[in-house]
Amino acid sequence: MKLTGSQAVIQSLIEEGTEYIFGYPGGAIMPVYDAMMDYEKQIKHILTRHEQGAVHAAQGYARATGKVGVCMATSGPGATNLITGIADAQIDSTPLVCITGQVTSPLLGTDAFQETDVVGISMPITKWNCLVTKPEDIPAAIAKAFYIARTGRPGPVLIDIAKNAQFGEFEYSYNKCTHIRSYVPKPRYKEEQIKKAAEAINTAKKPYVLFGQGVVLANAEAEFKAFIEKSGIPAAWTILGVAALPTSHPLNVGMLGMHGNYATNIKTNECDLLIAIGMRFDDRVTGDLKRYAKQATVIHMEIDPAEINKNVHAHIPVLGDLKETLPLLTARIDKKEHAQWLTEFKDLYKLEYDTVVKKDLYPEKEGLTVGEVIRIINERTNGNAIFVTDVGQHQMFASRYCKIESPRSFITSGGLGTMGFGLPSAFGAKMGVPEREVILFVGDGGFQMTIQELGTINQTEAPVKIVLLNNKFLGMVRQWQELFFDKRYSQTHMVNPNFIKIAEGYGIAGKKILNRPELADGIQQMLDHKGPYLLEVSIEKEDNVFPMVPTGASVTEIILEPAKK
Repeated sequence: MKLTGSQAVIQSLIEEGTEYIFGYPGGAIMPVYDAMMDYEKQIKHILTRHEQGAVHAAQGYARATGKVGVCMATSGPGATNLITGIADAQIDSTPLVCITGQVTSPLLGTDAFQETDVVGISMPITKWNCLVTKPEDIPAAIAKAFYIARTGRPGPVLIDIAKNAQFGEFEYSYNKCTHIRSYVPKPRYKEEQIKKAAEAINTAKKPYVLFGQGVVLANAEAEFKAFIEKSGIPAAWTILGVAALPTSHPLNVGMLGMHGNYATNIKTNECDLLIAIGMRFDDRVTGDLKRYAKQATVIHMEIDPAEINKNVHAHIPVLGDLKETLPLLTARIDKKEHAQWLTEFKDLYKLEYDTVVKKDLYPEKEGLTVGEVIRIINERTNGNAIFVTDVGQHQMFASRYCKIESPRSFITSGGLGTMGFGLPSAFGAKMGVPEREVILFVGDGGFQMTIQELGTINQTEAPVKIVLLNNKFLGMVRQWQELFFDKRYSQTHMVNPNFIKIAEGYGIAGKKILNRPELADGIQQMLDHKGPYLLEVSIEKEDNVFPMVPTGASVTEIILEPAKK
């Protein structure tokens, strides 16, 4: 059939199973937006209020569903407004297809109105990108984009389409991409490496598993659980890996890293075997690399060869898809229990609970804490909600205390730490999984970075539940200023607007909680409300996140509480 380039864009997205396009129209992408009107029954477009909102919404959709998220913007500022979200998706391995309009081919390189070299700008932060100048190249470009975005280690791709290519007609056909020469998304595993790993596991006295989002991306949660339960090894997670194993599992010993659990950090430098599964040894996990797990033999199971030996030397690298390699490893290991080793983790957790956790979840002080808000929400949702966070102190509290019982239930900006991620991402997650409760934890700083997306929620009536934790400060920066800069609170205090009135202006119901007696009922009112809801909770200013590994310190130098002066 004969189609225009703009019609081919929409038809190709439909061929790839796209449900939603999150985007914002403009001159250079207008032909595609015009074509959308002929496909409204087959694909839905969600008009966000800013292009950054579009890309974060696509991220939330992708993370909640496991599908490829799609966003769209015009040329120039429209395209550059996607850049932060694309960078976020790249570092957090989120599959996205981003489509941007571009000026007509004859004007390329002339500094035309709203012309920007978005292919050049986005090259370092995409798995692949391209500029399309002919209509007949559109189907193949989109097919290739989806294949690259979703295979191997997922990530974002970008297709920049010149306006003349959107107008031109051609004989349309679509062939899904299943192979690209020189692109090997899934390296072949080596049996001898799996055998070596099994031997090391079978002889280890104090083995320790660190797992990350790679387990989730491989859809290998069941295979991972089988491995953990047969091996009997304590397992700790990175912030993006939390949903790979229920937090209630007896072998789940907690979170790694700067604001992770006390035991998980201390025991890193006491284990004799460190088994890293689908994680990349980020600096927030390792602390000082010169003093990180030097006593341990390291097994690293990973799909991306670039991650092997990048930060931590792997004595036994196991490349491959975890969906395939984990069962092969599980078949070779002995069934064991490491009861005494696990008890050591539990003993240190008791120390952490008495020193930190109890005060967070059941505070005796007058001011409200983030921990008690999360505790009550956990009690009311029974681990069945999808939790989304923005970035900051509330993010660390949520990752530490949210109860997660099923995969793809915790969505946050990990590697880039993008403030403003939370609100549009929560909306995107709700669009992708409408049958599940989606609860956003957001601070007053991050909320105001993408607050305009309340308009998107209003227009679509998506019932996102927003928990705004307001301490009138940029909380994480303020905590660092308190601990490391002699309480010199430079530019972190915020004079905030009336958030409830703003929500009302967008047609969204809300309530502000000022004291403890109102909290439980306020949370229940939010959960019972049929539409979107904003629950603002006034949090104590100096509600700090502990434990904490200071920057540049060893994981064994983790601080349980601030030094008394």
